[in-house]
Amino acid sequence: MPWQSTTPMSQRLEFIQALLEQRDSLAALCRRFGISEKTGYKWRARFFAGGPAALADASHAPKIPAHQVPHAVVAAICALREEQPTWGARKLRDVLGQRDPTTAWPAPSTITTLLKRAGLVTPRRRSVRERAAWAHTPLTAPAAPNDVWAADFKGEFRLGDGALCYPLTISDLASRYVLTVTGLASTASLPAQQQFQRCFAAYGLPRVIRTDNGVPFGAPAALGGLSALAVWWIRLGIRPERIEKGVPQQNGVHERMHRTLKAEATRPPAATFAAQERRFATWQRTFNQERPHEALGMTPPATHYATSPRPYPRRLPPLEYPAHVELRRVDSAGMVHWRGDRFFLSEVLASEYVSLTETGDGEWQLHFGPLRLGYYRSDELQFTEALAWTTPGEPASEERPTAAVTILAADPGAPPPPSLTVSPTPASSPTGCVGS
Repeated sequence: MPWQSTTPMSQRLEFIQALLEQRDSLAALCRRFGISEKTGYKWRARFFAGGPAALADASHAPKIPAHQVPHAVVAAICALREEQPTWGARKLRDVLGQRDPTTAWPAPSTITTLLKRAGLVTPRRRSVRERAAWAHTPLTAPAAPNDVWAADFKGEFRLGDGALCYPLTISDLASRYVLTVTGLASTASLPAQQQFQRCFAAYGLPRVIRTDNGVPFGAPAALGGLSALAVWWIRLGIRPERIEKGVPQQNGVHERMHRTLKAEATRPPAATFAAQERRFATWQRTFNQERPHEALGMTPPATHYATSPRPYPRRLPPLEYPAHVELRRVDSAGMVHWRGDRFFLSEVLASEYVSLTETGDGEWQLHFGPLRLGYYRSDELQFTEALAWTTPGEPASEERPTAAVTILAADPGAPPPPSLTVSPTPASSPTGCVGS
């Protein structure tokens, strides 16, 4: 007997059949079939609207592909754009529809494609310097313990058994207190986050964490170099801070500690990870409690350090947004759905809420908590990166950065999600880091 094949269409038909039998609720059926309730309601609505045939996958192709738009329509679009070079696709389509309501004008995304082909829209390329501009704000001067922590991976070295050891170090810059020295097998995000969790649980939360731009602290391909660990820090109320590339002296206090660590705890290296960890623990205890420090009046760091009054929360707290902003949840692909359109923001922000505040005619300012991400122009289907530390809901400054512009993809078939004006339910804690 041959194996029975299962296709998405057959599963949808089976789902609808079970739904019509009315033995279980829709929520229970969705759990049984491994789909979300939103998907279950979608297929139910399609079935009652169009029968079994409506359960087939719909085409994602535009109704009027750019290459099939009549020449007369293209000419009319380009002519109006030349008359009004600052108008976006939405405005052009609206005016053309008023002038000639009998013509089937293409969607704004198709109009944008046509304008690009005609050379009437010139998307600018992303610049790493522009995207990382938020990271080059003046560094925070620590005035008290836990104002600024520094973190870094000291250069890797090979143990006696041949394994590579990557020491992760975290210190408090005001007191010079070393919070942890831990040998890890790599610079991967998850082990690093686990060490930060232990430090937060033991010492509380700092105001700022300063790092360089390397892995796992940097994510150069992401929005502004933002990575998952930074998203986690921001959710905890910690501000990530980055030194400039190639300027390690901006983290000089921490680098000086590394020199002492290297001389006293890694030469020669221990035979195994366990032995090296014991050596690190002994060195950390001596450095903090016994070794006099010149910058501290020849007293050890332990006499100057105190734990933070901000405890590590058991649950990741939600970001607080003003009541007048609109919130959208970034989907699993890093897309933001906005009033029938969608645009790519960053996969690192998947499942997180971002706020949108109107700053002008068709322009919206996007925030992730206190971090401004950039501006979205709904009439031109464009998102412009402009990262800076601000307060959500603040009026935009007059200064406009020249960051990259991303042409957005319209999604006319997707209904806009409901607008939220309250603090969102916290998402699960991500793992990873930030960079610039």
